[in-house]
Amino acid sequence: MNDIDWAAMADMMVDEGEVHSPYVRQAFAELEHLTPRRVLDIGSGPGVAACRLAGLFPQAEVTAVDGTPELLARAEARAEQLGVRLRTRVAEFPEGLDDLPAADLVWSAQAVHHVGDQQGALDRIARLVAPGGVLAIVEGGLPPRYLPRDFGFGKPGLQARLDAALEDRYSTMRAELPGSVPVVEDWPRMLRDAGLTDARSRTFLVDHPAPLADAPRRLVRRLLERQRHALAEVLDPDDLKALDRLLDPADPEGVDKRADLFLLTAKTVHYARRALPLS
Repeated sequence: MNDIDWAAMADMMVDEGEVHSPYVRQAFAELEHLTPRRVLDIGSGPGVAACRLAGLFPQAEVTAVDGTPELLARAEARAEQLGVRLRTRVAEFPEGLDDLPAADLVWSAQAVHHVGDQQGALDRIARLVAPGGVLAIVEGGLPPRYLPRDFGFGKPGLQARLDAALEDRYSTMRAELPGSVPVVEDWPRMLRDAGLTDARSRTFLVDHPAPLADAPRRLVRRLLERQRHALAEVLDPDDLKALDRLLDPADPEGVDKRADLFLLTAKTVHYARRALPLS
């Protein structure tokens, strides 16, 4: 994957996993009819979703797979705290996937877009799906919203401008990845090209209304901090000034104290299955 210090982001990833749990619950409801013997979470991070899978399928061997041992240690501690059975496996994505056993259910959330050759990575993940098994990947959706269009200072529409700047930065990141291959990001078609069938997509809502609880409020702060750092050289000075005020812990209109702060986003999950061999 691209050069990101995932271990340093562990706390944020836990917050994100917990805050985004409404969409994960909805996505997993689409899988409750399955009776898998083996489940893989590819790019599991600190194991928030993997532990939920272990609770949903207690009869299965559930394995969290990630390239960062520190994150897998967090997953093991979380599983012990929740009282669920979870295995962990260190494997670089996507190169290390070839050594993994096939599974009846493979889940992978927001990992593929970090690889230059997205179709190639998807092909590798798809090969892990046993005949009759299901693959579910999370890619796309809608960017988060957490402030009114006009929140009382600065030029209205800050989040729309942040979205535009982030989209440009994302396109640059994708182009600069090693082995970057342009592809039309039609995920159902990409799943079919990977040899799977019955590809379909569903989008699920994450809706935390104001006033925000501590975890989603903390996540909003971390998201804005990352955006302030990443976009410092491209944003208008007035927008940077507004961001600095939002991030000022002493400011009553900052994100730590505002009563109107909310978190609204949507995540798209793409499902497909491996056909059973003809008898």
